[in-house]
Amino acid sequence: MMQLNSKYFQTKLLFWHATINNRQLPWKEETNVYFIWLSEIILQQTRAAQGLKYYKRFTTAYPTIHDLAKTPLEEVYKLWEGLGYYNRCRNLHATAQKIVIEFNGEFPKTYQTIIDLKGVGPYTASAIASFAYNLPHAVVDGNVFRVLSRFFGIKEAIDSTKGKKLFEQIANDCLAKNASANYNQAIMDFGATICKPDNPLCTNCVMRRKCFAYQNELVKSLPFKEKKVKQRSRWFVYYILCKKGKFAVQERKEKDIWQHLYQFPLLEFTSEKEWKKFVIKNATTLQATDFLTKNYRMLGVTKNVSQKLSHQTIHAVAVLAILPSTKIKEPLHFEWKTPSQLKKLPFPRIIHLLFNKEVLEVFARVV
Repeated sequence: MMQLNSKYFQTKLLFWHATINNRQLPWKEETNVYFIWLSEIILQQTRAAQGLKYYKRFTTAYPTIHDLAKTPLEEVYKLWEGLGYYNRCRNLHATAQKIVIEFNGEFPKTYQTIIDLKGVGPYTASAIASFAYNLPHAVVDGNVFRVLSRFFGIKEAIDSTKGKKLFEQIANDCLAKNASANYNQAIMDFGATICKPDNPLCTNCVMRRKCFAYQNELVKSLPFKEKKVKQRSRWFVYYILCKKGKFAVQERKEKDIWQHLYQFPLLEFTSEKEWKKFVIKNATTLQATDFLTKNYRMLGVTKNVSQKLSHQTIHAVAVLAILPSTKIKEPLHFEWKTPSQLKKLPFPRIIHLLFNKEVLEVFARVV
């Protein structure tokens, strides 16, 4: 029965793709393996709508893998700024250099050599192998989990070892072996436009007659995930310090969020209560810290801003202060940059929320 439904599923899916699917994306039908790899790395944990502008940025700035490989990592980070999951950017740059140095700029042509690349897992390797070389490897991502789970009525958790193996097996059973690129694009587009996570278009689905979830009113229940992501909050106070028209910044080097991005000097608090207490106190007076002596000019404290990441939410404010031009004791790891120099550095999104036009105007009025 599963085999019969697999054939039905494949036939209907390819029919939908050939006659109805009109999803337009610049990397579809792409034959340049470098561009295919680039798009797949950008799209890891990123919606296509968000990834689109970054894909255009990178293909314009780095039209070949040689261009990407020879660019300093800091510049690549700046282009990636705002996309999140910055380890993808590090891996992208490292892999570009590896391919240029070790493979003469030629992208690997087998699934095994592709998956051995840094930042490439089973899904990405399957996508590159099928889209670039039409090799018979089925992609299994969030869209595919959802479509297969609903159609076949699979109740195994998609985040369990058993579930992952089962979905991989079914995905390869359904794969059109001689047209893997076409099939893989079809199932991803179908999951993104028809079999959506919320409000799926079941009445427009060409497979609804044999869809287990639709026929059994389980569309909202599938796919099933057994683990819940634990969320936590963190509480930051940044110091935007200005001296002679320059601002103090530092690179985040710890193995934490935003590694290798830049920030203003930072204090982190362990609780919301202590953070709020500190913020309220500093709204009227500023305590001396490792960043300040008593010879400062207090300009104010910004409004609270927050940024939600995959497993945590960052809450932050910024203290604004002018430092004297005379020599003062300050940490050696600060760098002093002009506003124009800051524009060239990669920052997390929360810094842009704090260091905005209004803050620059505050400093401009007193400097």
